Amino acid sequence: MPNGRYSLHDTHDHLLLGEERFSCAPGPAGWRYVSKTYGPDGAVIGTTDITLDSRSRPLRLELRAGGWQVRGGAVNGVTWVRADAADPAGEQAVEGHDRAHAFTGSSPAFLVATARLLRLDPGASARVRLVAFTEPVLAPRTLDQGWLLESVETHPTDSGPLQVEQYQVADLETGEQQIVHLAGDVVLSAAGIELEELESPPNPWPAAGHSS
Repeated sequence: MPNGRYSLHDTHDHLLLGEERFSCAPGPAGWRYVSKTYGPDGAVIGTTDITLDSRSRPLRLELRAGGWQVRGGAVNGVTWVRADAADPAGEQAVEGHDRAHAFTGSSPAFLVATARLLRLDPGASARVRLVAFTEPVLAPRTLDQGWLLESVETHPTDSGPLQVEQYQVADLETGEQQIVHLAGDVVLSAAGIELEELESPPNPWPAAGHSS
């Protein structure tokens, strides 16, 4: 199970926002990612726990940030419940549903999850509808992204060859684009995200086209 650390930066002025310490691995359901995000002062500012099924759909999602908690999963699109973390009974919780394909947010886990859901071949592109939860209050927002797998390159490493995928990801509402580099189930780099530490090699993902 790879354990590692991402540094998180503002995408405009590159100011350090904090770091995310994570572990991820294949499991009985498909794949699981668990992390804590820390501010520059070392305080915990959020947690992410996401489990994907064998087709990389969000089987279970739990986010915490800013005194809020979101739990969700894929049911006829995606459904979720957003509640005050201080309201464990969920008396004031608000339920939501959208015909989106999956969730997204600030955690690098969502880039891995979306790429694996799409299973693109090199040169192929796809449009995907996502429900985003962003800090600090985890309010939901639906957005459309365009993903293009520009290239796949093999790099030699001490633990064997590593396949690195380069994606171009565009917000179809704003036109803003970013380049995302993935290896297995780990983000090597993306806008505002840098992999700083990784204790063991990324887990390889099944090749595209093996399920749909």
